[in-house]
Amino acid sequence: MTKANYGYKDGSGEYFITIDTDLCNSCGKCIDVCPASVLKMAEDELDPLGDEVIAVVSEEHRKKIKYSCAPCKGGETELPCVKACEPGAITHSW
Repeated sequence: MTKANYGYKDGSGEYFITIDTDLCNSCGKCIDVCPASVLKMAEDELDPLGDEVIAVVSEEHRKKIKYSCAPCKGGETELPCVKACEPGAITHSW
């Protein structure tokens, strides 16, 4: 199982989006539902064990995940990107 972690850890907690590259089926549904455009398809990053284009957190959001994802957190138990991911490839640490 290959998991890609995007985000950071600071004094207030750990803020990571984890994408299981083995489960990501390249459907792009997570990207469609993300209002902050945090996720993108990795045109230049292939699944390390195959040739599938996978979802990744865009470079501009990797160091500010806590803030980029904050609008979606608003009391929901499951974030839109997690709900949209049918194979369950996306998880959050908070």
